[in-house]
Amino acid sequence: MFGSLKVFKSVFTVEKALTYLNSSTKVIKRQSHVVSYRSAPPPHSKATRIGAVAVGGAMWWWVIWHLWHEPDHITGEFDYPDAAKWSNFHLGIPRDEK
Repeated sequence: MFGSLKVFKSVFTVEKALTYLNSSTKVIKRQSHVVSYRSAPPPHSKATRIGAVAVGGAMWWWVIWHLWHEPDHITGEFDYPDAAKWSNFHLGIPRDEK
């Protein structure tokens, strides 16, 4: 009677060990986001859409504001030279040989 109990206990221990070893090969289901494989993703919430428009509007305001008030970032901080004062030598044009 006690011999069969030892066999049962050893089989139970082996099954428990195999279950523990196989637990690393099981696929873990994470439900942190919606999976949209071969289907359209769910629509964004109204708060997300409003937030995206607000952040985009703030970004464009910042760009246009700085282009208007600090155009030197684009045009440079030095005056553009007068092209009428450039000579052929400065432009790299060789002399006419006659």
